[in-house]
Amino acid sequence: MLWGIDLGGTKIEGVILPSITNVKPVLRKRIDTEAYKGYDHIVAQISKLVEQMIEMSGIMPQKIGIGTPGIFDPVLQGMKNCNSVALNGQPLKKDLEDILGVDIVLANDANCFALAETHWGVVKEKKLGAKVVFGIILGTGVGGGIVVDGKVWNGLHGIGGEWGHNFLDESGGPCYCGKSGCVETILSGPGLQRYYAGLTGENITLKDILARHKDGKDDAANKTIERLVHYFGKGVSVITNILDPDVIVVGGGVGNIDELYTKGYEWLKYFIFNNGVKVSVLKPSLGDSAGVFGAAALVAE
Repeated sequence: MLWGIDLGGTKIEGVILPSITNVKPVLRKRIDTEAYKGYDHIVAQISKLVEQMIEMSGIMPQKIGIGTPGIFDPVLQGMKNCNSVALNGQPLKKDLEDILGVDIVLANDANCFALAETHWGVVKEKKLGAKVVFGIILGTGVGGGIVVDGKVWNGLHGIGGEWGHNFLDESGGPCYCGKSGCVETILSGPGLQRYYAGLTGENITLKDILARHKDGKDDAANKTIERLVHYFGKGVSVITNILDPDVIVVGGGVGNIDELYTKGYEWLKYFIFNNGVKVSVLKPSLGDSAGVFGAAALVAE
């Protein structure tokens, strides 16, 4: 049995899957994270969820995979770069192993997303046999995860795939990480909204910007989406030049914008250090199941 937990800022979801080849859940359950109550409470909520899952299923876990909103540093043995800031600097893996009495495997949510789409999602459907998969999250932030031969590649510092804080263009402006012009400042939803507001003085949602772009009558909306696809192609070309993956899967709210897969792909062709592009850039197929299913896949042998 594969046990997975998706630790989010507002909810914690758990799943028990029969095996890597059978993803019809034995049990799936979620509870509130209540992260505002602090780190100890988050740990207690994870423990509470596991206890409820044991009681409901009658199954004891041997190992649990957990997708986190940040990174586990294998050198420092603590969490870092977490959106749920109470986790930062905390020994989450050790604390959970001490409380639950089982081995814990941690990976960030983008890695879990990439892993799930590789084993059960769009990669299996359209690019079966792919060796290297890069999963992108384009949403409120920008993240990434690498899967090689069906396994997450975390890297020496645990930051494998963290392309959101690579430099892309100075026009992105200051980033919360302390640098300037990061991929996230340009390609994230808030980054696109800031750009539009800079052109118009009007603060509207990305959904409204996209609607105005489709209407074709708002020059600033057109420029915003043109900027998105241009820098998407440029940013993804760096990933492609370094990793040369078989497949790139793009999740998150911004990833739903169709122009990424047409005009964005054309810009990738332009920027890549190669004569043409063969890598597939695909939308995911698992929806909100990807995070928790990917966490369960972390413990597959």
